[in-house]
Amino acid sequence: MLQQTQVDRVIPKFEAFTAKFPTVEALASAPLAEVLQLWNGLGYNRRAKYLHDAAKMAMGEFDGVFPRVRETLRQLPGVGEGTSGAIAVYAFNQPEVFIETNVRTVFFHHFFTEGDKVDDREIAALLEKVLDKENPREFYWALMDYGTWLKKQGAGKITQSRHYKKQSPLKGSLREMRGMIVRLLAEKDYDVSALEARYTHDERFLPALAGLERDGLVGRMGAKLHLTK
Repeated sequence: MLQQTQVDRVIPKFEAFTAKFPTVEALASAPLAEVLQLWNGLGYNRRAKYLHDAAKMAMGEFDGVFPRVRETLRQLPGVGEGTSGAIAVYAFNQPEVFIETNVRTVFFHHFFTEGDKVDDREIAALLEKVLDKENPREFYWALMDYGTWLKKQGAGKITQSRHYKKQSPLKGSLREMRGMIVRLLAEKDYDVSALEARYTHDERFLPALAGLERDGLVGRMGAKLHLTK
């Protein structure tokens, strides 16, 4: 939930989500539509589907036990190198090296002061040397808090990263239209024609809807559109 989303928006959503789905089994057995309804308002709805699919995979392939090994974690839908490291550290307190924005900020500020472009491999080599292997979770908590503070001071510019890509604006984007469609369908099912009529002059509607259907977030039964049941 925290990926690309601010903490103050996440907290109430996280509390509601974990109250509804307190276990991997509860999440896996829920309809995707219910998961998307609780996720509604966070954006990047594919994250909710990945999470739902990961819970189903944990139940089906790992006997209901969420994997702890980083290589196995990467088999879960939507989990890449960085996310697998973060899960290993924060959920299971394992001394893994992983890099995200706040971690980069700290290392830029202290080790790469010349402003040259920095590759994550350079940061990873330093992290390996300084990582507190007995208390990795607390170590990364500290890095996250410190990185947040440095950003507020204008230090450790993220544009130093070779991996930096400026996020495209939400306003006017296809992503914005996808979110608008999901929000409407979270309230009720819609006739295709009725939903399309709301966006008659918006050329983003049809490609956004096609993308949602292709990603398995939206389904249709006859002329009715609905969040995937």
